Amino acid sequence: MENFPDRAHVVVIGAGIVGSSIVRHLAELGWRDILLVDKGPLPEPGGSTDHASNFVFPVDHSKEITELTLDSMRQYSALGVLIECGGIEVARTPERLQELRRRMTSADAWGVAAELISPPQVKNHMPWIREDLLLGGFHTPTGAIVDAVRAGELMRNRAVELGALQVADRTEVTGLEVDTGPNADIPGRIRAVETDRGTVVAEHVVVACGVWSPQISALAGANIPLVPAVHQMMDLGPIPELAAREEWVSVPLVRDMDARMYARQRGPDLELGSYAHRPILQEPADIPPLGAPGQASPTQMPFTEQDFAPQLAHARQLYPDLLGENGRDGVEVTKAINGLLSLTADGAPLLGETAEVRGLWSAAAVWIKEGPGAGRAVAEWMTEGAPEVDVHGADITRIPRYGRTRHHVRARAAEGFPKVYGIAHPREQWTSSRPMRTSPFHPRTQALGGEFFETSGWERPQWFAANAALVDEYTGRIDHRVHEWDTRWWSPIIEAEHLAMRDRAAMFDLTAFSVIDITGADALDGVQRVAVANMDRAVGRVIYTPLLDARGGFRSDLTIVRLGQDHFRVITGAADGARDLAWLRRQLAAELSDGRVMIHDLTSATCAIGLWGPQARNIVQRLTDDDVSPEGFRFGTAREVVLAGIPTLMVRISYVGDLGWEIHLPVEHGLALWDALWEAGRPEGLIAAGAGVYGTTGRLEKAHRLFGAELAPDRDPVEAGLALPKVKDADFLGKEAYLVARAQEPAAVLCTVALTGGGVAGPRFPTGNEPVLGEDGSVLVDGRGRRSYVTSAGPAPSLGRYLMLAYLPPEWAVAGARLQVGYLGAGLPAEVLAVGRRAPFDPDHARVKG
Repeated sequence: MENFPDRAHVVVIGAGIVGSSIVRHLAELGWRDILLVDKGPLPEPGGSTDHASNFVFPVDHSKEITELTLDSMRQYSALGVLIECGGIEVARTPERLQELRRRMTSADAWGVAAELISPPQVKNHMPWIREDLLLGGFHTPTGAIVDAVRAGELMRNRAVELGALQVADRTEVTGLEVDTGPNADIPGRIRAVETDRGTVVAEHVVVACGVWSPQISALAGANIPLVPAVHQMMDLGPIPELAAREEWVSVPLVRDMDARMYARQRGPDLELGSYAHRPILQEPADIPPLGAPGQASPTQMPFTEQDFAPQLAHARQLYPDLLGENGRDGVEVTKAINGLLSLTADGAPLLGETAEVRGLWSAAAVWIKEGPGAGRAVAEWMTEGAPEVDVHGADITRIPRYGRTRHHVRARAAEGFPKVYGIAHPREQWTSSRPMRTSPFHPRTQALGGEFFETSGWERPQWFAANAALVDEYTGRIDHRVHEWDTRWWSPIIEAEHLAMRDRAAMFDLTAFSVIDITGADALDGVQRVAVANMDRAVGRVIYTPLLDARGGFRSDLTIVRLGQDHFRVITGAADGARDLAWLRRQLAAELSDGRVMIHDLTSATCAIGLWGPQARNIVQRLTDDDVSPEGFRFGTAREVVLAGIPTLMVRISYVGDLGWEIHLPVEHGLALWDALWEAGRPEGLIAAGAGVYGTTGRLEKAHRLFGAELAPDRDPVEAGLALPKVKDADFLGKEAYLVARAQEPAAVLCTVALTGGGVAGPRFPTGNEPVLGEDGSVLVDGRGRRSYVTSAGPAPSLGRYLMLAYLPPEWAVAGARLQVGYLGAGLPAEVLAVGRRAPFDPDHARVKG
């Protein structure tokens, strides 16, 4: 580029596959004055795109990642850079063979062609593999090898052809200018990009520079929390058998999952890649520049042979005819690198506008297989306010402040690296960087033998060993799990605690709730603009409401309490708090800037106890002179009540379907109130219960929806059964799409499904994301082409059933309809138990409102 611009509508930093995809899609969506900059030379600027193995396996247990991958494959294919060779994951152990059955379950759920194959069938696809070492394989015929460098070049060319793009390679970003907000709680706005060739004023900046993203975002005071990590790769050749095929790729990619390695053909060579070595983490600032001695590019670090030796031995054992068990004459190492890729604390990408700076977007921690799909999603997000594909799990604002620290990211990345090819149970917990956030009740819940799960850093008891005796009390009413996989990260104590709550009362540590206050002269107008429900209700009313995005899909669902004429308290889930806070600040940015609205995050200043069960009122009444009778304290209201001399905010709602309250109070009073309630509840048989009851058994018995499971950006309130009787006059985000959805018959209906039989070799217990099929095993597809799958699953001890929630096509959303749920290779018989919001337990809500 000869004439470097001084102004652009958007600057994209990084010309790898992700950045190139973004500029292409922005151009096709009508954007102009796009500038793409990269420090390295094109077409190979020196990032991870240049050295990646470039294979694409289409199936992931995550629906989100699978959809991004499938979209990417369509784009690669349309560009003519995809070779469909198939992919096979092989199992050497019974544990891995079960995991391959689970992979098949995910393939069926997401609609990806796949099959489980025998060792001889594996050998038919890969003639030189030792079938005697294998127990089976998982074959995806559409697995492919792509040319990501060529794809990026074609994408950039497309944007240039549209007259939308200027490209500046060999251009280093040296600074980012930000117009700061009036105070620390109000995000600033990106103003310009400083480079070694001049400053470019821009309204939007996208950071898509992979392992360097943390360095670049820090120039604006923002944080893209990833860590560069080594993934070892070695090419061996020339191998006569491969050379004789005279093709770049002629056999499937094979992932030897138990050895945590893969093998793919590169013409006459066989490339091996390993995820079995020790975690080798780098600092972005320590990555050598282009041209460093001994490195073909900055992300191709010097090879550490000792880390790869075990995997090379495994490969020689699995492919002795190609590599020789002790080596083979003429077959040498042609290339070996410690290639860098990006890891995050939870393994997901980092997409979207940053929480710290408006107009500064992240498109980082994206791998080759989902690169074009992620690029399209970010471009749509920037253009329309929401992408077509659900990427809430990749939203960068999901990460709270503690989760952006170097310590936390490195600890979790080191723990997560072996999980790339590992076997991770859906309920499996992280062990590193804990405990991080504990409630004031933690000494008591520890003493009761709490089994702690972590959510957004909070240590939340899932069940209590102190309640083990309840299992005998309720024998015969608790599921008996005989399969080891089904027992992981679960305890029968959860079901016993549930039944004790239904019979007597239980108290819950709810401190992990995120609590956000919205106040000011325009507070009502602000909350009206973001909420579907009418917020102009009497002071003291508790309002459950969805929040929608620009497309009319779910952005969140939460509770808002009106505490005053200009005072609203938002109570949302722990996992959603950081994302909801950033989104509220973004939507109310104008009011925040001129002081008409204030937003305060009270999460760390407050704690909460849930108290529910038929004896809850008796327990509370012992601690207060206030009227807590049904007439004196109605359901769906909140007010300040002094309990045991402690000021609290009592909110009369229930997520578990029983009489009681959420009790919110300042954190310094928490332990005293816990002890007072505990003593007052002794005569009533009060127990402490865990999140297993709160989030699973109690919730499912009442068919309550959960954001990230039932509620997601690709679903609307009509399908979810959350459309309100009337539409408020006030405008709100997503209203237009909401009105369209209300005027149509839903494409799918959320239903409660229950298992009806014992399954194979004893009862089985789905965990979520399994396909829901017709009784004959036929695929259920709704009017928008979406397959039915389990969104949540768990026992309903009060009913003696095992329940699941699932969206079904309307013709199947009929009580009593016979179904089947696919689970680890078995078809579990099931039926529709309830349609829409109708609760399987206490459908008239007499217990809650009594």
